[in-house]
Amino acid sequence: MKSAPIIAAIDAGGTSFKCALVRGDSELVSTWRIPTTTPQETLDLCAAAFQRECQAHGVDPVALGIASFGPVDIDPVSAGYGTITGTAKPGWQGAPIGPALSEALQIPFYLDTDVNAALAAERRWGAAQGVSSAAYMTVGTGIGVGLYLNGALVGHPVHPEFGHIRVARHGGDQSFAGTCALHGDCLEGLASAQAFEARWGDPKGVPQDHVAWEMEAYYLAQACSNLYLITRLERIMIGGGLLQANHLLAKIQTQFDQLMGDYLPVQGAGLITAPNLGEHAGVLGGAVTALKALS
Repeated sequence: MKSAPIIAAIDAGGTSFKCALVRGDSELVSTWRIPTTTPQETLDLCAAAFQRECQAHGVDPVALGIASFGPVDIDPVSAGYGTITGTAKPGWQGAPIGPALSEALQIPFYLDTDVNAALAAERRWGAAQGVSSAAYMTVGTGIGVGLYLNGALVGHPVHPEFGHIRVARHGGDQSFAGTCALHGDCLEGLASAQAFEARWGDPKGVPQDHVAWEMEAYYLAQACSNLYLITRLERIMIGGGLLQANHLLAKIQTQFDQLMGDYLPVQGAGLITAPNLGEHAGVLGGAVTALKALS
């Protein structure tokens, strides 16, 4: 009986690179994190850690699968495939994430955006199984959205940049300039974890009944209503660091219902969910990206 392949997988984020060795159908052999500093340091530490973990577990990965923050070149036929093309993350524009790690590990790489990859993993193993249309939104250092419609991920061979749409300001949030270096008060500039912390500090220290969470839910509910009204999705999953505040999801669902005003037969609690794969959605998404390409 042929053994399941081992995939070296990465969820490359603005705060850390979550790494894993994944066996076949979602078995996590080993997981660890590398802080996101400079491209050279981060990629060197990732490569060294993969080599160490492979030796420790006696495995040889057949490929590297990467779920990356962006904007990033996800077109396999492009000369820049696997390279960050433009980002608010200082020093990372032009970073050849895929090619550099592929060369260091001597295995082929396959790369997609973090949200596209996480969405693929949730469709295969998680909260989007059995639905024909879905979105995955991550709310972390930035905000990204992956969309699956009509049998395919939307945008390939490029990808959506939904985090930079415009949203209406909350009534109590008129003076905050926004944290997006490019657009100021776009969705990412107002509702990312970075924007939250700029106003209120560490989310873990902000009480559940603080107005900060009402504002956050208001912005993310607008994003969900826009997604739904344009595409009539069956499922919207929201993950990322800020959603570790477990009470936020219910607030988003309630705000969504208020924004929709019973216009269509949809309820936030049935449409908007947490990802079933939790913090592993991205790294398992990297594995799925490689497995799909290999098959």
